[in-house]
Amino acid sequence: QLQLVESGGGLVQPGGSLRLSCAASGFSLDYYTIGWFRQAPGKEREGVSCISSSGGNTNYADSVKGRFTVSGDNAKNTVYLQMNSLKPDDTAVYYCAATPLRTCLAARYDYWGQGTQGTVSS
Repeated sequence: QLQLVESGGGLVQPGGSLRLSCAASGFSLDYYTIGWFRQAPGKEREGVSCISSSGGNTNYADSVKGRFTVSGDNAKNTVYLQMNSLKPDDTAVYYCAATPLRTCLAARYDYWGQGTQGTVSS
């Protein structure tokens, strides 16, 4: 059974950091692109970042460039999203998803995790 499980969310003050993890089971990340997406209350889901199966290609939304870093550890079958200099606008449920395609478009992702809440507040 293909499964993605996110962890690492929590409450942090503005300017703080969180590190999200996305652990895959039932399939190998060697063959999948992983995307991170988020959805804030009352807002549409938006793409945050994605990383190719090799880890050689990464993409970021303009809103997080320079603050977020995506990385992968294929030996652990896990992808990470390091989030620094967090702002209240970063508050959202963060989801990771997988696709065998080389794309960052959410509609092309087949497998989704359950999400983890990240809250930035003083």
